[in-house]
Amino acid sequence: MPATVQAVLAARIDRLPPEEKHLLQTAAVLGTEVSLPLLHAVGELPEETLRLGLMHLQNAEFLYEVSLFPELVYTFKHTLTQEVAYGSLLHERRRVLHARIVEALEALAGDRMAEHLERLAHHTLRGEVWDKALAYCRQAGEKALARSAHREAVGYFEQALGALPHLPEQRAMREQAIDLRLALRMALRPLGDFGRILACLREAEALAEALDDHRRLGQVSLFLSVHFFLRGAYDQSITVAQRALTLATAGGDAVLHELASQRLGLAYQAQGDYRRAIDCLGRAVVFFDGARRYERFGQALLPAMLVHADLATCHAELGMFAEGRTFGEEGLRIAEAVAHPGSLMYASHGIGMLSLRQGDLPRALPLLERAVGLCREADLPAYFPWTAAALGAAYALSGRVADAVPLLTQAIEQAITMEMGGFQVLCGLSLGEAQVLVGRMEEAHALAERALALTREHQERGRQAYALHFLGEITARRNPPEAEQAEASYQQALALAEALGMRPLQAHCHHGLGRLYGQMGRGEQARAALSMALELYQAMEMTFWLPQAEAALAQVEAASAPQAG
Repeated sequence: MPATVQAVLAARIDRLPPEEKHLLQTAAVLGTEVSLPLLHAVGELPEETLRLGLMHLQNAEFLYEVSLFPELVYTFKHTLTQEVAYGSLLHERRRVLHARIVEALEALAGDRMAEHLERLAHHTLRGEVWDKALAYCRQAGEKALARSAHREAVGYFEQALGALPHLPEQRAMREQAIDLRLALRMALRPLGDFGRILACLREAEALAEALDDHRRLGQVSLFLSVHFFLRGAYDQSITVAQRALTLATAGGDAVLHELASQRLGLAYQAQGDYRRAIDCLGRAVVFFDGARRYERFGQALLPAMLVHADLATCHAELGMFAEGRTFGEEGLRIAEAVAHPGSLMYASHGIGMLSLRQGDLPRALPLLERAVGLCREADLPAYFPWTAAALGAAYALSGRVADAVPLLTQAIEQAITMEMGGFQVLCGLSLGEAQVLVGRMEEAHALAERALALTREHQERGRQAYALHFLGEITARRNPPEAEQAEASYQQALALAEALGMRPLQAHCHHGLGRLYGQMGRGEQARAALSMALELYQAMEMTFWLPQAEAALAQVEAASAPQAG
């Protein structure tokens, strides 16, 4: 706004009678919406004077009524009017009024305090009522977090941390400093701000160590395990999760113990040690049953849902689809019971990923589309590359390349920006599969090589097996096929898949080798490989790939049959 407009407004306000000017300034401190009961409590004016003053301010077009029920509420005719009236007060007078508003709000709110947390946080900060600012900002942050308003929660937790230096240096305040950093980390996690997350956790770790607070140090260790997992540093993730386990055992903290077991399971899963992961997750799923299944225990997502969803994906990699589906569907039921967006996203991905591995596209697609949709709707950017990689793979497998490529391109760019190595592998392999379908073999090969390098760097043996299989697929499809390189890639993938118990991938490797041997005229080897693929596909009810394997075997049989005449 031009300075002249503000000057005109300031002059109009200055010309008001003193009591009306005081009333307008008090209303400006209350905010853009001015409740009559609150204005009466703060304004220190007789009721008749207040009524006449409001009438005059309305006639002068400073204020107007916006609500009559359940209480009379006014607002400013223009936002600039409120800003100028507020700015006309000296700092100390504003501070006193904000502090008085806090007392009035507390008195008027009664048992409806939760409805006014945001306003109380605002006024305690500006009134410099630091002890109450700490409490109300933290509560407002927790309220925002409960409804998945993560960016709003970040703001409140940062304001609460800003209040701490104004309070006495006591142990209780240092404990609050740790707890607030852990809360801030929870709000930052879905947003993918990993630099700030690590800074929060390292600060909390130093504070907990200085206090010799083993319980809080265990919580910090748990969150550090998650952080290192997401960065692809699985050895570090396991180390700090084991530290959390040790601290939990020493302190008799059963919840922390099972949460740490869950984190260990996730790290083992990422390394391709699916059976060890199932052992860890299986113990946790028993613990988080019954009354605990709907509790968050200070976590971003429901632990009971998490262990069920992760058990589903681990079982899927081993080809144990029936067992995995039982876990996945239960995880989805838990998430739906609380209608928590992040938990619904994770659970949908878990059962959707299992269906994708089995080739059940009619079931996989809506679940994975729901997971990606929730990432976007609930502002969960940190999970987007992970969910989009699965959905893009499902699109590619169903021939929807036009849907797969832009989605996966966006996902891999985001994974690179966030430096999420594991997610880069998932997105790269899915995008590569889509590129093969449109004949972009060089782009696909580059993506496969990059994925393989990342899996070796991060020691992700399961994903390494997938990357090797995909390299075999690409080199086998070249014109002419690079048979020796394709065979070597398939065999390396198969050896890893067998070592890790990845039966679905074993089936795909045998399928690829069978086709390749058929092209090379090695009929006996082709028949053996394709027969093994068919046996595995049938045993695991992976019916999507049966027609392709059967057709390849029939072609081999026809080629080796004696020719008439």
